[in-house]
Amino acid sequence: MTSERVSTTAIRRGAYWQAALTLAVLSATVWLAHRHWPALETGAVRLALADQGWLLAGAAAACGTWLCAALALQGAVVRRLPAGRLVAAQFAASAANQVLPAGLGAGAVNLRFLMRRGLPAGRAATAVGVRATAGGLARGVLIAVLAAVCPGLVRVPHDGAGRVVVAVAAVAVCAVPAVRLWPRCRRVLAGVAADIAAVHARPRRAAALWGGSVASTTLHACVLIAVTRAVALPLPPVRVALLYLAASSAAALLPTPGGLGSLDAALAFALAAGGAPGDAAASAVLGYRLLTVWLPLLPGLLVLGVLVRRRAL
Repeated sequence: MTSERVSTTAIRRGAYWQAALTLAVLSATVWLAHRHWPALETGAVRLALADQGWLLAGAAAACGTWLCAALALQGAVVRRLPAGRLVAAQFAASAANQVLPAGLGAGAVNLRFLMRRGLPAGRAATAVGVRATAGGLARGVLIAVLAAVCPGLVRVPHDGAGRVVVAVAAVAVCAVPAVRLWPRCRRVLAGVAADIAAVHARPRRAAALWGGSVASTTLHACVLIAVTRAVALPLPPVRVALLYLAASSAAALLPTPGGLGSLDAALAFALAAGGAPGDAAASAVLGYRLLTVWLPLLPGLLVLGVLVRRRAL
């Protein structure tokens, strides 16, 4: 009983801190929006007059992200999943992700979907974690590739002291959590490693996992590129893609629902730092959010309700 009470207290404290951080981020976003309201208003007008063809291309890329997410989740599971319900679950997960912070909505939907397909809770959680890890690694690989293609945007300190600081910080970020969690997670990590090995023992599953992860991230960047073209934002597509990857990686550190506030501010700041005018950056962010969040939100919630009613979740 004592251990259960301690764990419950720890979960409650974590939830309180997460809620407080989310509220702080949203409050800061509202303050920034109020301060820069003229630029947002001009950006909205510019988006209303945008090229409809490019916006349709961005909408098509947004629809492709759900197909790629379904492909990546299938790659994380050895058992074959029904394609139609798998894609529908990803569409519903994208809507649920706008309600809960830090990807918890999508993770919960996918976890429930896999358990309904007969996977044990542990293996379902492992599959969701493997897919999320593959997505993060795919984003890192794409950043490295685009940084090499478009040099000058990612700058590393050239002096010796700066490099030492960066190296020590990276080691600390990776090593401290590993040292603290290793005694507790040894058995869990062994099971995860076994599941990962089982997935990669099948080339088709491995190709689906990594191909779907890379394609999903790439299509999200393509959505933003299409919107920037629609509003005539004067930035090269490769630079826009790199700025999106960097901004989305930074926004992932803040647990707001669907990246609300954190991703918006990070994208606007990245585009402005990349050379875009303030109103054009605002219109690009609004267009990206319109295609990836606001338009699919209500249909996604309806699909979520249908899947729950049919006991697919």
